[in-house]
Amino acid sequence: MKCNLAWWDRLIRFTLSVILLTLAFSGGPYWFYLGFYFLFTSAWGICPLYGWFNFKTLTLKKKNPSIKIQT
Repeated sequence: MKCNLAWWDRLIRFTLSVILLTLAFSGGPYWFYLGFYFLFTSAWGICPLYGWFNFKTLTLKKKNPSIKIQT
């Protein structure tokens, strides 16, 4: 599976995971443990839900090969 998360998406996921897990460990609702999902996807750069819906925030720039002929 290829990376499908851009750097800004990974940063948002990491920040959200830290907030959710902090609230979960301090006695919040059980669904705050969803922060583990955001933590793992931000670390790996792969979101299975994005892959399932064929969505990605990462755009890869293709390099155009330039051939220089020296004369």
